[in-house]
Amino acid sequence: MPRYRFSISAVFGLLFFSQSAVYAEDAYTLTIKDHQFAPAELKVPAGQKIKLVVINEDGSPEEFESKSLKREKVVAGKSRITLSLGPLHPGAYDFVGEFHEASAKGRIVAE
Repeated sequence: MPRYRFSISAVFGLLFFSQSAVYAEDAYTLTIKDHQFAPAELKVPAGQKIKLVVINEDGSPEEFESKSLKREKVVAGKSRITLSLGPLHPGAYDFVGEFHEASAKGRIVAE
């Protein structure tokens, strides 16, 4: 019978790698500039968790608000936030910048 030698660190490394792959989330970025979101429409995969990074390049704060996503968070000027979303069902999820609703609008499309 062949004998196999495994080091403890190799076994733990494999376990850690397999667990981190299961919990990995894709990251998507929205940028606020001149009180507008870019991109205005962000496509993401349906059925999996994602991280949404919102970067505010403006000097004034903005509030990311989405009733359909049930998320509301202020993004200070010249800063960023990260939101965990999902898994999302296929469909469109609108969001606004509550402090500048006339110009700061967008949509996340899960497909």
